[in-house]
Amino acid sequence: MQLVIVESPTKAKTISKFLPKTYRVESSYGHIRDLPQKEMGIDIEHDFLPKYVIPEKAKKQVSKLESLAQRSSSILFATDEDREGEAIAWHLKNILKPKNYERITFHEITKKAIENSLTHPRDIDIDLVNAQQARRILDRLVGYELSPFLWKKVAKGLSAGRVQSVAVRLVVEKEREIEKFKIDEYWTLEAIFNPEENNSATINAKLHAKNNKTLKKLEIKNEEQATELLEELKKQNYSVANIISKENKKKPPEPFRTSTLQQAANQKLGFSSKETMMLAQQLYEGIEIKGREQVGLITYMRTDSLNLSEDFLKTCKDYIDNNFGSQYAPKTIRRFKTKSKGAQEAHEAIRPTHIDFIPENIRASLSPKQFKLYDLIWRRTLACQMADALLEATTIDINTEDNVYTFRATGQTIKFDGFLKIYRTATEETLLPKVNEKEKMNLKELTPKQHFTQPPARYSEATLIKTLEEYGIGRPSTYAPTLMTIQDRKYVVKEEKKFKPTEMGFLVTDILVEHFPKIVDFKFTAEMEEDLDKIAEGKKEWTPIIRAFYTPFKKNLEQKSEKLSKKDMFEETTDEKCEKCGSPMVIKLGRYGKFLACSNYPECKNTKNISGQPGKEPAELELSDEKCELCGAPLAQKVGRYGKFLGCSKYPECKYIKKFSQKTGIDCPDCSKKLPEGAKKVGEIISRRGRSGKIFYGCSNYPSCKFVLWGKPTGEKCEKCGSLLVEGPKETIKCSNKNCK
Repeated sequence: MQLVIVESPTKAKTISKFLPKTYRVESSYGHIRDLPQKEMGIDIEHDFLPKYVIPEKAKKQVSKLESLAQRSSSILFATDEDREGEAIAWHLKNILKPKNYERITFHEITKKAIENSLTHPRDIDIDLVNAQQARRILDRLVGYELSPFLWKKVAKGLSAGRVQSVAVRLVVEKEREIEKFKIDEYWTLEAIFNPEENNSATINAKLHAKNNKTLKKLEIKNEEQATELLEELKKQNYSVANIISKENKKKPPEPFRTSTLQQAANQKLGFSSKETMMLAQQLYEGIEIKGREQVGLITYMRTDSLNLSEDFLKTCKDYIDNNFGSQYAPKTIRRFKTKSKGAQEAHEAIRPTHIDFIPENIRASLSPKQFKLYDLIWRRTLACQMADALLEATTIDINTEDNVYTFRATGQTIKFDGFLKIYRTATEETLLPKVNEKEKMNLKELTPKQHFTQPPARYSEATLIKTLEEYGIGRPSTYAPTLMTIQDRKYVVKEEKKFKPTEMGFLVTDILVEHFPKIVDFKFTAEMEEDLDKIAEGKKEWTPIIRAFYTPFKKNLEQKSEKLSKKDMFEETTDEKCEKCGSPMVIKLGRYGKFLACSNYPECKNTKNISGQPGKEPAELELSDEKCELCGAPLAQKVGRYGKFLGCSKYPECKYIKKFSQKTGIDCPDCSKKLPEGAKKVGEIISRRGRSGKIFYGCSNYPSCKFVLWGKPTGEKCEKCGSLLVEGPKETIKCSNKNCK
């Protein structure tokens, strides 16, 4: 018997279908050795030697594998082909100590790929193992030494990490940009023209230039200026001054890498990076297709490569020729060059294992979310091998008779859809009527519109991953866990699918920037990633890199620990006196934000919410016009884990909290059709905050009416199905009905 070991039971089940009965395929259930949980587990004095232990949850499976190994003639380590997979194979080898073993890898779980891997075995790549070990040791050193510093100096439960702390810094700095942003008013003038020779046609145009100089965004500053200009323009005669038509080619996007898959799935499907990777893992490891055997549907999902195998490229071209026509295939096969540092060209991009596994044909075998992600991957991969789309962009300039003012209309038509036939991007058609130069135009309507400059947008999962990648921070396997960690630690929260830093996120970032700048330095963190890549390539040794980082880090940590007290890190004095002992109250910081505490601690342990005080209302308490439903006292604005909320000013005697909600002014569609039992009027859609802090929109008649939306409604309805339209990612508008396309 030959024993084959993989990471997961699903992968084992898929692989076993492609191997003879002389092979036994078993799973390790992930990592079977790791650093201990309750100690650092690194011998700093002896070249940072790691101490590995078998976790309690893995011991039963390890015993089973040891028993099977003793009865096997050889062992094949078939774990994933990245650094984590290589490390798992190395740990298995060290535990099982086989006399005969081989390492096999494959990009996809198909019969052909498995058979090919058996004919091309290799040894375990110790350079990849060392790169994984170096990352794990670096993260443990930072986590185990810097986190306790934050516990002692700031608040218990905090943590710091090489990549997570940089991610939080990005979110914090973006929020400060938003806070500093100055909102300016400006106006635009939008016109509707009719060609004199075709009065039924209309052209929508915007005031574009004065005396051939393009008007700047803030040039019309207020309504008075806009009205004055409007009156002047109404008196003018107009004609077509210029028509420019230009053909543009739009190239298809490249095939998916890990980061671009996470970004596209977040933007197009609303999936988190964690959800995307979980679904991709399922598609990779194998799905039982009805009428067929279980098979992996996509290639390995943790990759920086844009490479596609020659066999797959040929099958793509044949599929395009046969199903769309030869005009939809480019003259030469597209090959994409990988730009990411550290990417291995031997690996492949994320693609379907078989292009003829058409998404609609296997939909019944997939969960709705599996189908959406597979459909996205299938379409993107096929599109990258299709012809360019051909667009015609038209610009029409309409001038006043004295040629002082110019209105501009722009339009775009798709002359040949090319790859857009199966993979739509932000390409919309705007048709303009046929007109001729010098043709007279009638001004049908002229409307002034008020605008305000908008602050920078907060990071979504997609844009934060993109930014981390642009800085060279993190790698395919780190993006999803990093974004989960910064949320779990309460350094950031999500508001309308965008990251917002918490008070703790601000504070910890400021402390790290001031006292441990290298930990949150973009360039330093990116250089460390490059060093890890060089270790993986066998170009650098791992221990000198760890030592070069740790020695100055430890020295700085010791200096800060001695010189800085918790008071130095964060403590603000106030004029308020403790009602129990008369000592001054100070503002301190706990795990969930600021609070008031007696300066006479530990003799007096009196504490209270920063915006509330037992028995009376402090001067700084912001009272609202609303009354407490339980005791009638005024409600006050307070600050909690998820931001501001309204609570009773008599806290802690009265602990009433008004649930977070904001009105939208939009009637609930369910109530409008049929008033729920017990309701006196049609409910209004209001925003609420769930237990996790996530904002959603529901009916004010809840619980009588359980209508809910996961995006902010616009008030408009879908032309196709009549459902409410909601705000989607990247300022898009989409139908709230998931079944409406």
